[in-house]
Amino acid sequence: MRTRILLASTLYGAATLVAAEESGLLGPAGRRLLLVSNNAAVPETTPALDSAPGFVVLQGAFDSVASWNDAIRPLHPGGWSPRADEVPLWERHLRRLWGLGEDEVELVVESIQVDPALALCRIFTDSPVTVYADGLMSYGPTRNRLDPLVGSRIERLLHLDLVPGLRPLLLGEFGVPARTVPLDAFRTVLDRLARAAPAEVEAAPHGGALLLGQYLAALGILSRDEEEQLHLSMVRGAAALGHRTVVFKPHPVAPLRYTDALRDAADALGVDLTVVDSPVLAETLCARTRPALVAGCFSTGLFTAAACYGIPVARTGTGMLLRRLTPYENSNRVPVTLADALLPELGAPDATPTADLAATGGVTALVRAVGFAMRPRLHPELREETERLLSARRSDPALLRYFDRRRLAVLGLPGALPPALTRMVRDPRVRRLARRAPRSLRQAVTG
Repeated sequence: MRTRILLASTLYGAATLVAAEESGLLGPAGRRLLLVSNNAAVPETTPALDSAPGFVVLQGAFDSVASWNDAIRPLHPGGWSPRADEVPLWERHLRRLWGLGEDEVELVVESIQVDPALALCRIFTDSPVTVYADGLMSYGPTRNRLDPLVGSRIERLLHLDLVPGLRPLLLGEFGVPARTVPLDAFRTVLDRLARAAPAEVEAAPHGGALLLGQYLAALGILSRDEEEQLHLSMVRGAAALGHRTVVFKPHPVAPLRYTDALRDAADALGVDLTVVDSPVLAETLCARTRPALVAGCFSTGLFTAAACYGIPVARTGTGMLLRRLTPYENSNRVPVTLADALLPELGAPDATPTADLAATGGVTALVRAVGFAMRPRLHPELREETERLLSARRSDPALLRYFDRRRLAVLGLPGALPPALTRMVRDPRVRRLARRAPRSLRQAVTG
């Protein structure tokens, strides 16, 4: 018998798996085991996926549910992987623990570049692997260089078509084919989750603005004060557009003081603010409260709200993040780029985005160029088209905002120098001075 082990750490990821199963993308299996991993910094104080509101409506798509945290306790899922000489012991242990016997094992995992997905693939060394994308990061390149013993076993990449027409770069270095999970199937699963929403969601006001908080301070991208100001700008932007009812969904691990500051700002603006602390999906709020606007920074929920529910969306703070993300190959760069390039700025006079994200224009060329600048060794075939794009628009600030000049200089790409300085460097007189400068400096030093 073949047992399919499906690894999930978020409710969004589990919903994606259910949609993939119900649409027939994963094919038949004798047994489907959902493996839940709680990757929070302190798992003991953070509810796991299988205790989230609405999980019970997803559980029926699987034959059984097991906990990865329990299997490897007291080790942490995000920081442990077996040593090579321990792999046979761990496989024997897990087969006995989960009742696998001599079954053939198939793996379906998210975030293949890091543990726990990588650890699971190393333990079941002969198992075929399917990777599914939980969000926008699949459109960017593979975060870390992947062990060929793992990468060569990956048969397909499943992802939601949140930006129609845009193909993922993830795992492209292994030639892994990408297939889309039908949005209709995904929305059907989301609707089931919405019907099981807790009372707090039921009590949330309808038709206002839904604001999606983020927790970038934990990643060292922003300071706590900067992140607080980002959330305050969402409230002010919604108020500027005339919204007097606002629902704020904070990140599950965001500090409580963030919401205190938001309440004070909302009171000053005459805005009725409701904070939903329940660990529910943003999509559940979209389905139940039908907001007139969804605003955030670069949350996947913005794209899902537009693609699945046709709700207008807007972003804020992406310009700052494009400058602050370090290193350049930070895996959040492509999601931030997509939000900045495709969604209107919150509070702008023309902030009336359409739900149709199909009109991506040059976003494919942009994402491929950014992907090359992030991971040039993984995608050397993208150099030529990146050079063409940057050469054609080397003086266009709307394009260059997505690139770091130092990065362009290191890679020898057009746009590394401002146009005025480029003309100066090409001046024959400047070149002659540059050639003489080292000799003059040596003479000055030696006297």
